Amino acid sequence: MAGCFGVGVMGAISSSAIRYIKLGQGDRWADVSLQRGEIHFGWRVVPHDMCVRGDWGAVQKIALANSKSAGAATRLMREVQNFYTLDEQCLWIAFVAGHMWWSFAKQEVFWLGDKDDHQGARKRKTVDGWHDADIAGQPLLIDHLSSKLTQVMSFQGTVCEVAVPEYVLRKINAQEEPLITESRKIRSELAGLAFKLIQNLHWADFEAMVDLIFARSGWQRIGEVGGNQKDVDIMLEQGATGEKAFVQIKSKANQADLDRSLESFRARAIWDHCFFVCHSPSGLLALSPDKKLHLWTGEALGNAAIRAGLFDWLVERSR
Repeated sequence: MAGCFGVGVMGAISSSAIRYIKLGQGDRWADVSLQRGEIHFGWRVVPHDMCVRGDWGAVQKIALANSKSAGAATRLMREVQNFYTLDEQCLWIAFVAGHMWWSFAKQEVFWLGDKDDHQGARKRKTVDGWHDADIAGQPLLIDHLSSKLTQVMSFQGTVCEVAVPEYVLRKINAQEEPLITESRKIRSELAGLAFKLIQNLHWADFEAMVDLIFARSGWQRIGEVGGNQKDVDIMLEQGATGEKAFVQIKSKANQADLDRSLESFRARAIWDHCFFVCHSPSGLLALSPDKKLHLWTGEALGNAAIRAGLFDWLVERSR
């Protein structure tokens, strides 16, 4: 079964068309299709020779005899026609075992017979197997795909066009959606603006803002903001988990200030997390990788305020 592959192994994917195919009712032909690198298709009542000749009128008559309406018969005829006539540049996709799979198929269709229900009545061989990852090697998980694509799984037939072909190609080519790219850019700009507003806050408002961020994130204060404590500005507790947090707030700080705060944190075993919050650091502040340590400055501090819904609050405090 074809799966993930390394970065740079494949170039960008393009296609002449994209079709979703259901690999048998209840995916009963999925295993044989994926393992052998084949695309299986049913409709055993339709003769193979008739399709090879391209006698689609005759196929239509058979479909009509096995359908409830003329419209349904036309759809069934077109599904068979697609399977036989779409070229090797057609991209085929299927959804199996929590992944989107994709492949290109060779043109020739092989007849498999009408006796074995463990495989289709006919098949096309894939060009290089089925893939369940993008060209960068990241799995194409159904849970990470938009419903504008995955809704095709509710299609009652076997083969159909995909309503969002550009989206499919972007996912396979490991390309970010344009709206997501634009959103990230705008969010970054907004976080930068929020940080500038934060830098203009009075010290008391800055402390109040930090307190609000934690309160709106589910933390409960168990000690006063500020006060006479030398190393701790806010003591917090998570009601759901019981975790305790140590918060140091600085309008200005350098690496030495941060290091001293970390020493105080590590000297007290009661704390599960240490937050160091500074809006105007002197130089670049750095932390060693540790899930217990959190540094909020610059855009990270702006993002924290935005996530807490405090952008309008910041604007009001800046009037």
